[in-house]
Amino acid sequence: MRQLRVERVGIRIDRSGLNPFADLKLLGSYRRRLKRLSPAAYLGYTIKPNIYGSIAAASLKIPAIPNVSGLGTTFMRRGPLRQIAIVLYRAAFRRAAIVFFQNPEDRQLFVDLRIVAADRARLVPGSGIDLDRFQLAPFPASGPVFLLIGRLLKDKGVREFVAASRLVRTEFPAARFQLLGPIDEGNRSAISTAELHSWVEEGCVEYLGATDDVRPCIAGASVIVLPSYREGLPRSLLEGAAMGRPLIAADVVGCREVVEDGVNGFLCAPRDKIALARAMRNIAVLPARERAAMGQSGRRRVQERFSESVVIAAYLEALAEVDPARQPI
Repeated sequence: MRQLRVERVGIRIDRSGLNPFADLKLLGSYRRRLKRLSPAAYLGYTIKPNIYGSIAAASLKIPAIPNVSGLGTTFMRRGPLRQIAIVLYRAAFRRAAIVFFQNPEDRQLFVDLRIVAADRARLVPGSGIDLDRFQLAPFPASGPVFLLIGRLLKDKGVREFVAASRLVRTEFPAARFQLLGPIDEGNRSAISTAELHSWVEEGCVEYLGATDDVRPCIAGASVIVLPSYREGLPRSLLEGAAMGRPLIAADVVGCREVVEDGVNGFLCAPRDKIALARAMRNIAVLPARERAAMGQSGRRRVQERFSESVVIAAYLEALAEVDPARQPI
């Protein structure tokens, strides 16, 4: 951080909490810090920073550039929580300079709901992948090895992954199924520690824990799997593709931006263990050269559409618009 001349300022956030008093306290924290820093712009990311950070920035006449990285559980289910979220997003984005979205469907939804005007809603290809850091890796000698990377949540399709593993192992007993990611029991969609341990004891999955560096785990896998119910633009799929791995994902918002069915992987029906198992079998029976070709196609797709340089350029352009003195380098 010091080498980059970046000052790190911590803000305590209860990510999944619904306490309005805690959220008002968070709003006050953002306002105090932004007032002290007096930045050229506020760049938000994820739900609470986008909402409360943008409201605080607007109150201080600081341009806000939030990035809607995904809509999460709240927007998957109709009900009072969804309506509250819509009202809060409208308040937050009403005066936002530019709002970035990571897939066209989320963008269109926010425009249709009158949360943001179409001329201020822009697409950006995720948070960008560093292609020097995520390089092609040779496939493991044994396999196939199916890896799901993400928080252990029901909405990530973890239960479907486990159910599909039981089906596939009957035909491919040497196949391995791995989960990598934190247990997030504070989330309403969380998989419990007890349930995870029961799967491991059954032998249908391996739990790799959590890590700050996913590259060794991707290198040890044959296929990256994400049967999520909805995504913004899933980084796990992009990182897997950058390292030359075929992908399997549910045919949902976000995932279909990354996976071109039959080219760099397979899409399957969401919330469907049978469809997921079928996609796994399709990958398992592919000759090694065809599996490698799929991986190469994924790498090219990331290079062309999702590289870090594309995202940086989009932010520099946005910053130049809100602060003409800061022209792109």
